[in-house]
Amino acid sequence: MKPFLLSLISTAAAVAILNSCADHSVPTENYPDRAEAQNPAIITQVGNVKVYNGGFGSAVVQDPNDHMVFYLLTDRGSNIDGTVADSKVFADPGFAPQIGKFRLIGDQLVLEKTIDLKNESGAKLNGLPNPPGFGYSGELALDVNNNTLPKSVDGLDSEGLALAPDGTFWVSDEYGPHIVHFDANGKTIERINPFGNGTGGRKIPLVLAKRRPNRGMEGLTITPDGKTLVGIMQFPLYNPSASDVSGSLVTRILSFDIATGLSKEYVYLIDRANLQANSEIVAIDNTSFLVLERDGEYATNANRASVIKKVYKVDLSNATDISDPANGANGKLFGGLTVEQLKTAANLTANGIKPVTKTLVADLMADIPALYPHDKAEGITIINSTTIAISNDDDFGVVGAGGVYAQKLLPATGAVDRNTIYFVKLKQPLW
Repeated sequence: MKPFLLSLISTAAAVAILNSCADHSVPTENYPDRAEAQNPAIITQVGNVKVYNGGFGSAVVQDPNDHMVFYLLTDRGSNIDGTVADSKVFADPGFAPQIGKFRLIGDQLVLEKTIDLKNESGAKLNGLPNPPGFGYSGELALDVNNNTLPKSVDGLDSEGLALAPDGTFWVSDEYGPHIVHFDANGKTIERINPFGNGTGGRKIPLVLAKRRPNRGMEGLTITPDGKTLVGIMQFPLYNPSASDVSGSLVTRILSFDIATGLSKEYVYLIDRANLQANSEIVAIDNTSFLVLERDGEYATNANRASVIKKVYKVDLSNATDISDPANGANGKLFGGLTVEQLKTAANLTANGIKPVTKTLVADLMADIPALYPHDKAEGITIINSTTIAISNDDDFGVVGAGGVYAQKLLPATGAVDRNTIYFVKLKQPLW
């Protein structure tokens, strides 16, 4: 794949980068207000529609030892809704989820290396749905000629990314959900899921398998001490069913001790029912985090005030651990109901449950001087106490429905969506 450049559009002072495993006291460096992909390689073409690679931005982390390096994650690859219910049409079924290593050089962010994600044998992973028992989501995968594609145990819909102190990566996904540990070259070290059939056999709570299809473990971070993975589910679990949780604000944060495999779960209340909703989580310290929460709307000057792209500081210290010691399929019940069925803060309080605290620290609609025009703000990393960086998922530059591909154009500009990193100044310091 040819390197592509992120052209730096405007200039402003930013400061030293801190990510989830970096020290807070790093030297001051300069970063732009905004960086946008200009020349991504073309993966394939469907009719006249170009599919770009591109696709980076589902998550972003920064190298704690080289502050000019960013790692950005793709998801499972370009896909759109087909004509059949729960079907997805894949433009490039052989696409392997990737981590892109980008270096900021002068006024360019250069794709220095592409790390294909691979299984424990070194074969490339793919983005195809898992078979039953491994994270099957009910999706039917099709190619552009409407041929049915096989399910795959090597399928990964990668969404969350954490860089460990030893240089290895942890990735969470929307299928199992799976949490996968990769070495620095992208080879699987361990795959952990609710079913215990991943590499190594360790498990995360079985209730997480109730995730809504395409709304799994969207965000993942590692605490600064390197001991704990913290993931966030994108949407209320369908627990016990979709209809049972209609209108629920209850999503789950998972804390997973890497050494022992022990886990805890906490409630995070989203702003409004039926948001997209949680896109990423990043550690500030061992108990407090930032969560990026959003809707799926494009912002224009006309609707700017109503679009939701917000960052909250959350604290787990006094939240109730809602994990189920029996590891039942529906998790711990409260008055015979799942925590998702409780739906609201008042019902949680009535059942003795404290959600994580939540304080607004940034609103992209207000805190970015120029309009934020993207629908999918998905990655977040911390620069310093007053600056964060946000990346977007550009969907490989394509959208579509009914099996028909189209170019993904931003309503505010008419341009094809590109991976973009914004450096956002906070009104109040994080620490």
